[in-house]
Amino acid sequence: MSLPKDLLYSEEHEWVKKEGDKVRIGITDFAQDELGDIVFVELPEVGEDIEADEPFGSVESVKTVSELYAPISGKIVEINDELEDSPELVNESPYEKAWMIVVEPSDESELDDLLSAEGYQEVIEED
Repeated sequence: MSLPKDLLYSEEHEWVKKEGDKVRIGITDFAQDELGDIVFVELPEVGEDIEADEPFGSVESVKTVSELYAPISGKIVEINDELEDSPELVNESPYEKAWMIVVEPSDESELDDLLSAEGYQEVIEED
């Protein structure tokens, strides 16, 4: 299982990559592995506001539908349109090609509540 050290993680299995004044968000390798083959990804619209710890979309696998929880509050400035036609990218490349949304955070201090790779590893070992 891959856990890049340069990312932050939520206990709900999302990853966050800080990129200047924006953050890129997706689901972790652990999450996609638990879900199985992803067949559909539902994402919000550009311009929508998201709230930390609230659902912002969902992923559907052959096994289940799982909500995506926002690791941080802010305004969506970009979505990954490729996932509409190629949801399998979530299984193939959760950190590179299958990012889901880019957000302008409304409160950057929320990043302090996220986990390091080591902290996230502890969370998934407890599950």
